[in-house]
Amino acid sequence: MTIAEVSKKFDITADTLRYYERIGLIPPVPRTKSGIRDYDDVSCGWIELMKCMRSAGVQIEALIEYVALFQQGPDTAPARKAILVEQREQLLQRMETMQRSLDRLNQKIANYETQLLPREQELIGK
Repeated sequence: MTIAEVSKKFDITADTLRYYERIGLIPPVPRTKSGIRDYDDVSCGWIELMKCMRSAGVQIEALIEYVALFQQGPDTAPARKAILVEQREQLLQRMETMQRSLDRLNQKIANYETQLLPREQELIGK
């Protein structure tokens, strides 16, 4: 697939795709004889993984390290797993923080509807 097709498929700009490759966030993309990027299923799989991980807030540096280790071969599997486990722990912590924030917001909304709104209506005489 061309960069334009991949850009459309994953809703990522062509510049972002080039950037991901340049910094090592995805492995080098295969190229045609004329040097044009020719994204295959493997390349698309990496893009999908990185888009998912980035949307979850996984650190770019950790993902770059993961890709670099992957390219070094199967002996790096334990180190790659350690990166994933560490990133999962950080994501769980962020999710817990977000859940606390959501709970607090829900509490404020409930208080507004049960306490503040009736008081406001009393003040304006309704």
